[in-house]
Amino acid sequence: MSRDYKTIYILSPYPHGTAPSQRFRYEQYLDSLKQEGFSIEEYAFISRKGWELLYQKGQFHKKALTMLGGCWRRFLLLFKLKRAAFVFVHREMAQFGPPVFEWIAAKLLRVRYIYDFDDAIWLPNYSDSNAHVHRIKCYWKVPYCIRWASKVTVGNDYLAAYAGKYNKNVVVIPTTIDMENHHNQTTDFQNEKITIGWTGTHSTIRYIDDIIPALQRLEHEFDFDFVVISNKKPELELRSLVYKAWNKATEIEDLSEFSIGVMPLREDQWSNGKCGFKALQYMSLGIPSVIAPVGVNTEIVQNGENGFLAATTDEVYAALKALILDGELRKTIGLNGQETVRNRYSTTANLHKYIEIFS
Repeated sequence: MSRDYKTIYILSPYPHGTAPSQRFRYEQYLDSLKQEGFSIEEYAFISRKGWELLYQKGQFHKKALTMLGGCWRRFLLLFKLKRAAFVFVHREMAQFGPPVFEWIAAKLLRVRYIYDFDDAIWLPNYSDSNAHVHRIKCYWKVPYCIRWASKVTVGNDYLAAYAGKYNKNVVVIPTTIDMENHHNQTTDFQNEKITIGWTGTHSTIRYIDDIIPALQRLEHEFDFDFVVISNKKPELELRSLVYKAWNKATEIEDLSEFSIGVMPLREDQWSNGKCGFKALQYMSLGIPSVIAPVGVNTEIVQNGENGFLAATTDEVYAALKALILDGELRKTIGLNGQETVRNRYSTTANLHKYIEIFS
């Protein structure tokens, strides 16, 4: 079987453009890789039609067929993998079950694949809405997927330390921001009314609870909006609360209206595996931010220089109050944060790392 030495096969859980993890790990590099002469073919486990019904209520049988269809397509794909110069697997070859496809690829077909992940995916992590299916996820398979890979790419040093126990060929590529084509605006530092903002999915809204006492104290002193951009409206005891439904088309415009960004997080293994993406989003748009000092956040943020690290209610309150009162401070912190992302966490700064792993 002939092999195209410039072809990359990408095996992902979801269709192109549908999952943030994929968008900000590798999808935003694809055009640049094509300009470097690579030919790229993407193979999602879940079809686009299956994706559209995945989060609908009910329709169990259709969802089951979607998963079975994904398994069948993966099985057929296995026998094409040798045609590619590089096989890049994001998170897993299949959404559920043991690492059967990885084993066949690595052990029987002798396919050398690059294994990429950006969360502590070996830990059980699920919400009430998907608790009934988490048992078939087989989180225990991650060490095997790592061990059988020829190379592993991860989003931070915490993940690299875990991967390094099973594979010595580990490369850290941070989850990055495209500041040329996507996050290419800057917030207005002189807005008359302050907007404190948070963005994230409904599964992480619970972290906002940790900063509610600080926000409630500030409500007694200042007139501001606390804007939550998410896919589900939260129930929070805040009179300043304003909800905006997340919209891919207006995401950057909506975020740019933040005067201050917040990223509460709790100290645990799962949080230590996070790649600080929320902080990077804010900072790339020049939004001065108050960030929980958890995991990689302490590497991204230098307290008082390009953002504020705040763990306790008093620290969150003090940092937010300082930013509310001082427009020049917001501008200085915001521009410093923007420069940090441009120099260290942008696609431009990290493109060479992808070119190197595909060489």
